[in-house]
Amino acid sequence: MEKLSLVHLVRQPLVKSASPPLLLLLHGVGSNEYDLFGLAPYLDKRFLIISVRAPYTLGSDSFAWFEINFTPQGIIIQPEQAEASRNKLITFLNEAVTTYGADPRQVFLMGFSQGAIISASVALTRPELVAGLVMMSGRILPQIEPLMAAPEKLKGLPVLVVHGTADTVLPVEHGRASRKTLSALPVDLLYHEYPMGHEVSQESLDDVTSWLSAHLDAGGYET
Repeated sequence: MEKLSLVHLVRQPLVKSASPPLLLLLHGVGSNEYDLFGLAPYLDKRFLIISVRAPYTLGSDSFAWFEINFTPQGIIIQPEQAEASRNKLITFLNEAVTTYGADPRQVFLMGFSQGAIISASVALTRPELVAGLVMMSGRILPQIEPLMAAPEKLKGLPVLVVHGTADTVLPVEHGRASRKTLSALPVDLLYHEYPMGHEVSQESLDDVTSWLSAHLDAGGYET
């Protein structure tokens, strides 16, 4: 594992290729890079998988892409931190592609909760860097909308949104709001709801895995 601008874990592709596709895993608030890395055995063997630690420390082994407060008026975020993390992730993405020899045309972002938020923030503002976006139990920050790329640059961007109908942390209304926002854009959107809470169920993971593998197949990667 190389020393880059963000702490991370690496699973090399189990199917060797000169320039492997890259899958970045982005955890939620209060977690760390080990969280989603546990999903690596279930994900496509062709991926170079990198699980990234968020830059802001909340406590021991607890990190965030930006600090949040839950208030009677709703969730209050630190927008300056969110914007800084967006830029940090863009920098890290480019570092990872160069350092690990990944295919710059095949970089996928997969985030859970706050990791989904920051993944969307990068993909929708810098779609030329991203081949696909997976949002699990997340939302789109309103602060991002003025920064979104022009529609012609977003055209055809593959986006998968999955959300639980029993989610009490980020209720399913956030997922439906994301669907509404994304449906107004020329992205290639697939939206699924599941009878689950704020979690990754086996059913949702199976659908995510199948979606990712289908896009690798379309990109011509050998199995």
